[in-house]
Amino acid sequence: MHEMSLAMHIVDLAASRAREEGAGRVSAIELEVGAMAGVMVEALEFCFEAAARNTVVEGAVLVSRLVEGLGTCLDCAASHPMRGVHETCPSCGGSLIHAEGGLELRLRSITIDE
Repeated sequence: MHEMSLAMHIVDLAASRAREEGAGRVSAIELEVGAMAGVMVEALEFCFEAAARNTVVEGAVLVSRLVEGLGTCLDCAASHPMRGVHETCPSCGGSLIHAEGGLELRLRSITIDE
């Protein structure tokens, strides 16, 4: 389950930021998670809670915003939303799709309390 390593990394980043700012606690973390990033948000949230225990991040709210996937067909050049990496083009049925969005996992903000 790679969500645990992701959660641990998020906690480390947030705790480091809190230390840099001289803050006593992190109250919220906002993420953008691409629909095709291969991240199970529910598992990440569960792992985040465990990884945050006994740190300045414990009790912080983890807000995950889903970013829709977008792909362009290399056969017909049609762009369309994507939910997975193995989709076919709804316009021509082609299977050569270039993913242009929805692969990201981005830490958007960390809210810290003094």
